[in-house]
Amino acid sequence: MSKIIKNRSEILFLYDVKDANPNGDPVDENKPRIDEESGVNIVTDVRLKRTIRDYLYEHKGQEIFIREIRKEDGNLKTKEERLNDFDGESIVEKCIDIRLFGSTTAVENRTIVYTGPVQFKYGRSLHKVDLTYIKGTTVMPSGAERKQGTFTERYILPYSLIAFYGIVNENAAKNQNIPLTESDIDLMLEAMWNGTKNLISGSKFGQMPRLLMQVVYKEGQDFHIGELDKLISMRSDKVDETIRDITDLKIDITALVNRLEENLAKVENIRLKVDERITFVKDNNDIDIRKALIKLPVTELVF
Repeated sequence: MSKIIKNRSEILFLYDVKDANPNGDPVDENKPRIDEESGVNIVTDVRLKRTIRDYLYEHKGQEIFIREIRKEDGNLKTKEERLNDFDGESIVEKCIDIRLFGSTTAVENRTIVYTGPVQFKYGRSLHKVDLTYIKGTTVMPSGAERKQGTFTERYILPYSLIAFYGIVNENAAKNQNIPLTESDIDLMLEAMWNGTKNLISGSKFGQMPRLLMQVVYKEGQDFHIGELDKLISMRSDKVDETIRDITDLKIDITALVNRLEENLAKVENIRLKVDERITFVKDNNDIDIRKALIKLPVTELVF
């Protein structure tokens, strides 16, 4: 049986998007979310959690509480009906997404209030992005009286390299009696990587994971470095908005490696998954990230 988590850890996740919409805003024509002040692409934590949930349910056979379930009449199940699916059972033990991300649901005399041990900030691109409007046509008409196809239109990003930062808080799990296990975290990491690759739909196809790092601290440290996403930066000879591929840029990890080395005594393990097309820089020199982390305990994530 997998162990209940006892170690705090931090997660750094980089993935990129090519000719797609990573997270549309439903109140703004489903455009990709962009910070108007900085020109940076924003992806909500909800979008990342949806990717994780879908992968865990569809590919790993895990029970998920927050998912669409349609009844025989075609309508979606309500929260009340969904809660009744677990009558007499512990939802937190049954549903991996509750153990990971928590939930707040109040229905009649039943209330679920869990603060998730796993929390993610909004993802942000490491550069300004170029919002592009695409217009096309459909072959088939949309109405009985139409003689020809209709126009289609959508907004995409030609390219965006997005960084997500998260924390696994062992105390949040312990204090709420959430039985979050090491296996749950392993499945979540797999879902982040493979789930991103499996976003194969008209608006989402074109997303690739590039770096996944979990910094695991020693038990009892009650410590984490914080904001690992702020310790990396993008370098490119191109103007931000003209970047079109991962080969157009490099990721400077100098500050990240230095900070990790400074806290070596507190680090139990660094778990790593890297796409070989991404290039890293340390102290102004291209470097394999594994060599950059040579002074630290590193384990390759395998999935």
